[in-house]
Amino acid sequence: MANTGDRSSVSRRKNLGFRRTWCCSFTLPKSPENLSSSINTLNPTKSKASSNSFPNSPSPISSTKLGLGLGRRILSPGRVSPIDSEGRLDPLPVIRPESAALPAASPARERSAGSSAVAVLAQQGGVCGGRDFDLRLELRGRNGRILSLELDSEVIRSKSEVFAEKIEVARRRSGPGGCCLIEVGDLGNLEAFRETIELMYEKDVVRRLMKMGVSRAIDILEVSSTIMFDIGIKSCLNYLEAVPWCESEEEKLKSLLSRCTFDKLVAQEVLARLNMQDPVSQPLGLHIIQSVTQGFHVNAKRELKSLVKGLLSTSSVYQKDPAGVNKEDLYRICDTCIHSLENCFREASDQVPKAQAATKDTRRPLIGRISEQVDNINWLLEILIDRQMAEEFVGLWANQRDLLRMHEKASPMVRYELSRVSASVFIALGTGKLHCRGEERYSVLRAWFEPMLVDFGWLQRCPKGLDVRELEEAMGHALLTLTMKQQESLFMEWFGCFSGHGRECPNLSKAFQVWWRRMFLRATEAQF
Repeated sequence: MANTGDRSSVSRRKNLGFRRTWCCSFTLPKSPENLSSSINTLNPTKSKASSNSFPNSPSPISSTKLGLGLGRRILSPGRVSPIDSEGRLDPLPVIRPESAALPAASPARERSAGSSAVAVLAQQGGVCGGRDFDLRLELRGRNGRILSLELDSEVIRSKSEVFAEKIEVARRRSGPGGCCLIEVGDLGNLEAFRETIELMYEKDVVRRLMKMGVSRAIDILEVSSTIMFDIGIKSCLNYLEAVPWCESEEEKLKSLLSRCTFDKLVAQEVLARLNMQDPVSQPLGLHIIQSVTQGFHVNAKRELKSLVKGLLSTSSVYQKDPAGVNKEDLYRICDTCIHSLENCFREASDQVPKAQAATKDTRRPLIGRISEQVDNINWLLEILIDRQMAEEFVGLWANQRDLLRMHEKASPMVRYELSRVSASVFIALGTGKLHCRGEERYSVLRAWFEPMLVDFGWLQRCPKGLDVRELEEAMGHALLTLTMKQQESLFMEWFGCFSGHGRECPNLSKAFQVWWRRMFLRATEAQF
């Protein structure tokens, strides 16, 4: 029995010890964490400085000011309640349902403030949590997000004309010593608005914008313009003027400048990057075309021709206006290139005096200069075809009697360059890219068909980008667009040349068969 009593007493002592440990669970053991909390309690200045700040923001907007309740702290291990009861917590901001209508300021005040999106509400009897902050700014986004900030009204008043007037209205409603509440609703970009408010506390706004980037700076510029934050507007414009933009950022900035009005003296450098302020004496498109045709470097000219052709193309995204290029200017450049080509052929046939041939341009190889001019003419023809201005070029090329005459006397390795131009015209006619009258089609085919038969072998060996098979097919199609009598004369000429030279002539057999069937059917129908 004694042993049983001892065991029961031991059991009771253990149970009492367990209950005593559970009952004291609200007390905190002495640990480094509690020591640090007690130190913070003794030194409230240090505790206040160590509170968490707003994420990614150097501004004095703290998480305690956002109503997150992070200002509560533990006093000492001996207290039952871990909550500091000496300093009363600020009330959380009142979050109204989105469906509730927000009382707005009078229309006259809204118009004078310059922003219909800002509604001012006075908090009757409100208490601001921070001793240095007497303004609560509540931002409401279109997506339903609500962000509450507690700020110094003097800073906001001095930086924004819109908020300066709104604060005065809120002060009159809240009474002396009260905390005023300003609500900004229907915000499309809540983060940009918040960052704009934070910039009011920055000493070097441009340095902060450098970390944000161009796109965010444009958003902040729009918000600054809405709330009349002059320092923010000037800083954004100075930053945007000094950094490069991508195309999407440039379009975004253009859209903003078209919707908002800025002081021309402040925005003139940004506008100078977007607009041509001084008119040029010569159309820009014509100037670059002449520069390309007058260049000497072969590889550079090839790249520039591809670039300029793409920029001047009617399907180009950059084709916003004619760029100063008109039909008369293009044909004037064509005449210049054809005239230079004639001079080269005269030099090749020893018709140019030696004193004139000693110029800087003629010191380069003659074959190279002829090829350059032919490339220039073909390139101009491509631009004319794309802009649907090439009809007159058919008659222009058909009437080159001097070049036709010099073609007969020139060397084969030189004269075949002229057939490269004819090949471009024939392909455009045969593929339907160039539309002109039947007389003009026959005149150019009649003039340059025989030279093409003679030079076709050289074109096969030195195509220089020419698709010979496409040329053969296009020539046949172009011949079939003529009258039957005109087809007969040209097809018979080809038949005689092809029978004597074979593949040194273009193969127009398919087109010849079509012409022959048509002739046979017409002859048969005439008999009946």
